[in-house]
Amino acid sequence: MTYISFDFYIFLAILLIVYYSIPLQVRWIAILAGSVLFYYKICEKGIWILLLTIVLSYFAGLLTAYFCQNNKIRKLIVCSFSIILAFVWFVLKGGFNTASSTWIVPVGISFYTLQIISYLIDIYKGKINPQRNILKYALYVFFFPQIIQGPIPRYQQLASQLYQGHPFQEERFVRGMQLILWGFFLKLMIADKAAVIVNEIFTKWEIYKGFYFWTAGILYSIELYTDFLACVTISQGVAGLFGVALADNFRRPYFAVSIKDFWRRWHISFSGWLRDYIYIPLGGNRKGTFAKYINLVITFAVSGVWHGNGLQFLVWGLLHAFYQIVGALTNKVRIKLYDIVSLSERSGMRIIIQRISIFFWVTIAWVIFRAESLEIGLYIIKSMFSVFNPWIFFNDALLKLGLDWKEWCVLLLSISVLIGIHSKQEKGVCIGDFINSRSVYMRWIIYIAAIICIMVFGTYGFGYYAQDFIYGGF
Repeated sequence: MTYISFDFYIFLAILLIVYYSIPLQVRWIAILAGSVLFYYKICEKGIWILLLTIVLSYFAGLLTAYFCQNNKIRKLIVCSFSIILAFVWFVLKGGFNTASSTWIVPVGISFYTLQIISYLIDIYKGKINPQRNILKYALYVFFFPQIIQGPIPRYQQLASQLYQGHPFQEERFVRGMQLILWGFFLKLMIADKAAVIVNEIFTKWEIYKGFYFWTAGILYSIELYTDFLACVTISQGVAGLFGVALADNFRRPYFAVSIKDFWRRWHISFSGWLRDYIYIPLGGNRKGTFAKYINLVITFAVSGVWHGNGLQFLVWGLLHAFYQIVGALTNKVRIKLYDIVSLSERSGMRIIIQRISIFFWVTIAWVIFRAESLEIGLYIIKSMFSVFNPWIFFNDALLKLGLDWKEWCVLLLSISVLIGIHSKQEKGVCIGDFINSRSVYMRWIIYIAAIICIMVFGTYGFGYYAQDFIYGGF
């Protein structure tokens, strides 16, 4: 039962009926019960590890607050438990992974581990008070719309929304449905179609070369983004049906004009976590330029390790650190070059050049990220630059990779729709507000047309599991 399964929406409809039928003050209990049931259905025996983690971290939070006058003990508690959490994550996610232990790995462990660590650190810093009610604390961790793939919430952002009952509001409910529909479009019209080509080329990398890899690399950049954005958007929509607002996790990252800007827009909750709990505690940029670069390297190394235990993930993280350092070192030179050719900071051509260059470098890094090993990733990149075979775009070769010409048309048209909508959003236009400003008849025409379009042209399949959302595997 995942966010794109029929069973999930039967479950969701029943939970919504229960939620809005009981008194406001106990509605959080309905969400907790639903969250536990949902997690049990997707994880089964792995739920006991999460339950044990919740109980232990609950008492760790209380102890941290209890020893408020003894900073050494408080630091010892938080550091010790954070290390234990990280160690459990490391063991279960692959550090000592064996075929006999993979069945107990809790879904979303990488996300709720960071969520709990931030909770404890914020108690230590005095930003929040510990939750005294263990069931309410469990709801904060278990909340089903975001536990699989985030966004990674902070306690002060999410908790109060969960514990207060929300009355039914049509506008908020409709907005949630719009987000769910948009998530289905991203997943079924773009991500799943792009995945057909990406999987074919990356899994059979020995028989492809040159522009095949450029095609796969670009499509993987799009697939990963739309897949992750789809899941988060559906999560926001489902949470919105209960009156809970989850923070945005993406802000059109491929419209970034620098790698630093990219990380302000990509996986925002994770980037913010790395900034607040790794980069700044290391010293951030407060101890000089060299120390700042070292802190960047450490932070992005952590990011790479978090994504997986293969060497390619570490190199991917370090590559992004390298991008940022080179970007900072060459910033003045690039500004002078733009001045020489009379391209001002707000020049449309300059922005286009910057966006294309950032997408290029990010895509190169994604190739390493997606490859089955670092060696294969480096081989693919070498082939991308050493083999020139552009005729594959004109001799029907791409039609032999799993999508016929009609599917290619749907994919490219859907990507164009995404770019168009993102362009409007970048200018401050809210598509949801635009739709809501239309007459009720026009709104329903838009909704029905979108549903029919997704049902007819979307890529459907049987047996969807959490890992079918790419970041569900991290």
